[in-house]
Amino acid sequence: MSPLFDVKVIHPTNTIPANEDQSTKVFLAGSIEQGKAEEWQSRIIEDLKSFTSDVNIEGKNTMKKKLTIFNPRRPDWNPNLPQEALNEVLRSQITWELDHLEMSDVICLYLDPKTTSPISLLELGLHMRSRKLLVCCPPGFYRKANIDITCQKYGVDVLNDYSTLFSTLCGALVNM
Repeated sequence: MSPLFDVKVIHPTNTIPANEDQSTKVFLAGSIEQGKAEEWQSRIIEDLKSFTSDVNIEGKNTMKKKLTIFNPRRPDWNPNLPQEALNEVLRSQITWELDHLEMSDVICLYLDPKTTSPISLLELGLHMRSRKLLVCCPPGFYRKANIDITCQKYGVDVLNDYSTLFSTLCGALVNM
């Protein structure tokens, strides 16, 4: 069995022309926190690249599905950049993230319990009503009750572990 997805990964500040790409676009929002969080983005990318399915999906094309993954985690990131709007590197990163969150079909948001993830919480609030969010907030995240209650109010399911997040993401991608 061959992998179901043909995965292309885009990091800041690279992009794809919106009118040239017909792939499903996934933004990996969530915990990074200057390297404090687990590298869940790499894990999910590798898992998507190797994902196979023995399920026959009636009426679905069996060709590989093209995915473009927007991964904001940069190997060359300098965590000591001054938090000033005039800092061009920081401005470029933030603008890239905002633009690519908007153009994504799915926003996969993972909140690592070892972090506070203030930017991820901002992204969650910005896209709560977009119907694009898959949220994973494991037990132990310091504001899990806030996440659970707010997501429930706005009809967003909260998943409790990586395995459920990954299987839910694959199900959504297959059905797009």
